[in-house]
Amino acid sequence: MAHNQEHGEYEHYYVPAQSKWPFIGSIALGLIVFGAANFVQHSSGIQKFSVGATNNWGGWILLAGIATLLVMLIGWWNHVIKESLGGLYSKQMDRSFRQGMFWFITSEVMFFAAFFGALFYIRMFVVPWLGGEGAKTSTHDVLWPDFVNVWPLVKTPSGETTEGMLPWGLPLINTILLVTSSITLTFAHHAIKENNKVKALNWMWPTLILGATFLGLQAMEYHHAYTEMGLTLGSGVYGSTFFMLTGFHGMHVTLGTIMLTVMTFRIAEGHFKSDKHFAFEAAAWYWHFVDVVWIGLFIFVYCL
Repeated sequence: MAHNQEHGEYEHYYVPAQSKWPFIGSIALGLIVFGAANFVQHSSGIQKFSVGATNNWGGWILLAGIATLLVMLIGWWNHVIKESLGGLYSKQMDRSFRQGMFWFITSEVMFFAAFFGALFYIRMFVVPWLGGEGAKTSTHDVLWPDFVNVWPLVKTPSGETTEGMLPWGLPLINTILLVTSSITLTFAHHAIKENNKVKALNWMWPTLILGATFLGLQAMEYHHAYTEMGLTLGSGVYGSTFFMLTGFHGMHVTLGTIMLTVMTFRIAEGHFKSDKHFAFEAAAWYWHFVDVVWIGLFIFVYCL
């Protein structure tokens, strides 16, 4: 029981029974971590991932982890939806959900901050040091005498060359798509507050289309990078930072699109009311966060 200070009464606080989903989620995340680590280390990118490759078992473990994670999300979300529709949740539970989502997004901010920090450290310190700037030792002469301090770093120590990804093309289009999707999602949110289900759906479908189009164009960009530009995950520090930042962001867009798809069908089923729709708000928070991260990527990875 939780005390309601506003009315001086006690309200029901639902405590769910033991669940298998956290355990299954832990297994999924473990498979993803080990599979992704092996895939990156031995494959050096998507090109070498094939059924007959003996050193690419990490790719299959990664896919198994993703599949397990999807099963966990579907099962857990299904239970939470049933509990919510069954009237088991109180205002205190709603506050708990809001705090949980806030800290989840905070952890995601720290996740991307680590990758942005690595990018800034490489560009502001490592690359200039290799170029001989401010070096107290002969780092430039000993490690890479022919090194030129320039970014993007399109030439590796082995002599391989690649190209830098320009912002004025698919990246700019994707930026416009994501910003637009946040606008349409906001309109859908206002429609829910008005209890206008039809209007909310009319704004949600364009949001989903924009998100799916973003993912499709990013896949085209990756294909172009690998097949025509020679820009791969193994193309030195520029290739690794480019694909790690944009790839993880693409993974978050995929998850966000799945979340918004679920919300769309829940809107159609009439699950949300003007005063009770935090599930939608949580998905919207996540989508806006992903949008902000992409703007940072567009500026610091593509433009600067």
